[in-house]
Amino acid sequence: MSTRPRLISVVLPAFNEAQGIKRAVTTISAILDSSGYNFEFVVVDDGSRDDTFGRAAQLSMQGLPVRAIRLSRNFGKEAAILAGLMNAAGDAVITIDADLQHPPDLLPAMIKEWEGGAQIVHGVKRDRGRESWFATMRAGVVNSLLTKLGGVDVRSSSDFKLLDRIAVDSLKNLPERKRFYRGLAGWIGFRQVTLLFDVADRQYGQSGWSLRSLLGLALTATVSFTSLPLRIVSVLGTITFLFGLAVGTDALRSWMQGEAVSGFVTIIITLLIIGSFIMISLGIIGEYIAKIYDEIKQRPVYIVDCIQDYERTASRTQTANISSSSTVISPQ
Repeated sequence: MSTRPRLISVVLPAFNEAQGIKRAVTTISAILDSSGYNFEFVVVDDGSRDDTFGRAAQLSMQGLPVRAIRLSRNFGKEAAILAGLMNAAGDAVITIDADLQHPPDLLPAMIKEWEGGAQIVHGVKRDRGRESWFATMRAGVVNSLLTKLGGVDVRSSSDFKLLDRIAVDSLKNLPERKRFYRGLAGWIGFRQVTLLFDVADRQYGQSGWSLRSLLGLALTATVSFTSLPLRIVSVLGTITFLFGLAVGTDALRSWMQGEAVSGFVTIIITLLIIGSFIMISLGIIGEYIAKIYDEIKQRPVYIVDCIQDYERTASRTQTANISSSSTVISPQ
């Protein structure tokens, strides 16, 4: 008797992907048809300004296994991925970008690794495709810093992953609200493997990633995974102390030798350095306090406005609340 799992879920976070969502679903469907598994799509419209949800809902009404979810506003890709994981019923869940820059041709290899016992399969970028040198540079710098500071290797990582049900449930049950999916998928452990892929050209629209959003994600990831920046405060304090000790020693030596003690320039430089260190330290501490503040407010990670299910049609408002022990979807 076969013990092969029954269902594979494909989570597609989408933002302004009305032009390409049908192509994404049909392309992936053609590949999964030969896998021998049943499959479903969970398309999460993250507050798009175009008709992304309408196009996805239309696919569902045409009989395709598509569950279309519209969030009440743009909550960000991390929240959209969590919404997809929360609504995915598969024994394995694949997260892939709706613009198909993550190549669907890699899916059979991912499934094969899963069948071989891997519980998390990471898609790792071998080539970033037609990306500008500035975009490549900023991504490389951010990923390298996160890897060194956070202790989780995210170099060339992506949101293109396959997760076994046990890994999905573990991610859903994490209590934190500000999330970094790439890092958390590696942090939870289990048996993990990586597969290399080349980023494909984008067929429709433009990337939603700006320098500001990338820096925001990097800040969230850093604060979530390491307290090392807080130690910088101690380092700056030590440097300030040593600098003050050197200046004080020089002033005392000059006074004891009857020389004029240099004052104005030394004082100004000292105040500038100390003031800068204080402001940097307050900024670092402030980021961690802001993280604590966001967590204790316990606001939902996202709010669902409408769901078009391929099994049934539902229109309701939901919120995703994270507790210390579980993730709950509660109707409002």
